[in-house]
Amino acid sequence: MKKSIHGRPWLAVAACMALAGCAGVKPVQYSGLASSPQLSPDTHNSRVPYRYDTPVNWRSYRKIMLEPVAVYQGVDNQFGAMSNEDRNALASYMQNTFGQKLATRFELVNEPGPGTLQVKLTLTGAKTTKAVLGTVTKFDIGGGLYNSVQAIRGKEGAMNGSVIYSVEIYDALSRQLLSAYITKQYPNAMNIGASFGALKAARVGIDKGADALVEQLSSEAMPVDGITRSR
Repeated sequence: MKKSIHGRPWLAVAACMALAGCAGVKPVQYSGLASSPQLSPDTHNSRVPYRYDTPVNWRSYRKIMLEPVAVYQGVDNQFGAMSNEDRNALASYMQNTFGQKLATRFELVNEPGPGTLQVKLTLTGAKTTKAVLGTVTKFDIGGGLYNSVQAIRGKEGAMNGSVIYSVEIYDALSRQLLSAYITKQYPNAMNIGASFGALKAARVGIDKGADALVEQLSSEAMPVDGITRSR
C-alpha cells in the first residue's frame, strides 16, 4: 500500500521548497523607462522594489491626465512567453481600471493646466496563472502550507499570475517628475477565486495597484507603501 504524503512531513517540506522556486520573477530597473536613471532600489518593499520620490502635497492637485497605457517593448521586459494578445488585454484592462479608480479622486482631463497631474503607466511584465495547478496548490498539503505562509507574509503564491508595471507621475504643466516606481502586484496567496482563468490573478493585481495609487495621491505628502492587502 502506498503511503500518503500526510504521513511523510518531509515530503511536504520538499514540496514547499520546490514551490518557492515557482513564485515568479523579480522586477528589474527597466532600461527603456524615462524615469529609470532616477529610480533607486527599495530593499524593504518586495512589491515596489524601485522608486523615486519628491516631497509633494498631492492634495493640491485636483485634476489628472492619464496617458494611454504603454506595453513595454524593451529586451528586458518580463512577459516571458505571454502572447501579444494577452499583453494588450491587460493593458486595456489597466487603462479602464486606473481611469475609473482615479476618477473617484480627480477630475479626468485631456489637457495640462494648473493643479493637474500627468500619469504614465507602462506594463512591463506579467505572468498567467497555471491552469489547474494554480487552484490545486491552494488545497494540496505542500502547496496549501506554502501558500498559507505566503498569504500571512503578504507574499506571492505559487503557480499564480501577477503583473509588473511602472508608474511615472509628473506635474502636467512643468513636466517635473514628482514620483515614479516599479511595482509587482498579485492576489493574496490564498485567493482561490483569483486562480481561475489565466489572466484573473494579473487583473486582481491591477485592481490592487490602482487602489494603492489612489491612496498615495490622496495623502498630504509622501506616498504610502504601495500595498493594499485585502484582496
